[in-house]
Amino acid sequence: MSYDNLSGRTAVVTGAASGIGAAVALRLAGSGARVALLARRADRLETVVAKIRANGGRALAVTADVTDDASVQAAADAVHTAYGTVDLVVNNAGVMLPHPIDDGRLDEWQRMIDTNVTGVLRVLRAFTADLVEAAAQGRTADLVNVSSVGAHGVFPTYAVYGATKAAVTHLSQLLRTEFGPRDVRVTNVEPGLTETELADHIGSAELREQLGGMFEGMGSLAAEDIADLVGYVTSRPRHVNLRQVVVLPTRQV
Repeated sequence: MSYDNLSGRTAVVTGAASGIGAAVALRLAGSGARVALLARRADRLETVVAKIRANGGRALAVTADVTDDASVQAAADAVHTAYGTVDLVVNNAGVMLPHPIDDGRLDEWQRMIDTNVTGVLRVLRAFTADLVEAAAQGRTADLVNVSSVGAHGVFPTYAVYGATKAAVTHLSQLLRTEFGPRDVRVTNVEPGLTETELADHIGSAELREQLGGMFEGMGSLAAEDIADLVGYVTSRPRHVNLRQVVVLPTRQV
């Protein structure tokens, strides 16, 4: 499916080296947008960018760490130099590190908060002026935050991860009160079970096996399914904001 009215738009996608982020970048570029791909793994970014360019799209690889203020600002500067004002931002970078709460894994809690919550805010700070300016010029402007059904689901050992995603979901709702009156759309996307590299972050073999059992029992979405959804919501007419979208495998309840 193509989204012709993304032509001429300029997008930033975080966590774009693999999984949902890479799929979103490919989808947006395939629909005519110029896409800046942000992630820590430069080699993986270049692979995705090469694929986009081979398909006739326009893309820029920008090595960036959303947990680092200076890195995000440097990335924003690079994007502005190459592409100018951004009108579509997809906050996708995230990490999932489940453990029982009584393990007391402060290091992992901090990593999830720094990436999943503060990382979203760093990217938002870097590109808020762009989105507001684009909307003021009469262009379509979108902020898409990728949260999770873990924001409101109850999953043992996923307490801190779920809390970070709940923060993203509520942040998205609150941002609409500030951005909506200025014609900047905010969409919060909550995927269910999706085939990505997040499962590879899990250090416990037992927890990986549990998650694998959920995938086996309920099936899963592909990263491309989420990308297709992002392409859809950002291609709606400027006055239409799909603010909250929960997307699940059919068997997941």
